[in-house]
Amino acid sequence: MGNGFGMGWGWLFGLMLLVGLVLLTVLAVRAIGGGISRDIPTRDTPPGVGGSRQPPRSRAREILDERYARGELSTEEYHERLQTLGEDT
Repeated sequence: MGNGFGMGWGWLFGLMLLVGLVLLTVLAVRAIGGGISRDIPTRDTPPGVGGSRQPPRSRAREILDERYARGELSTEEYHERLQTLGEDT
């Protein structure tokens, strides 16, 4: 039976196999559930969900964008108010 060599390492192999299966299960559950994200979330995405690499916008900027999209503001007014908010983009 191998003269006693290798008989004591069977428990280590079993333990490593068990740890590997647990890790694979955790990774599979996180990947399926959307828990793995490498992107910074945007203002429209909930936490934990990927998005673009832009910082979140302020509520004032959101309102300004909505008013501009509805046609309540001209382009000049929009850009002027963006400068007032300190957001020139």
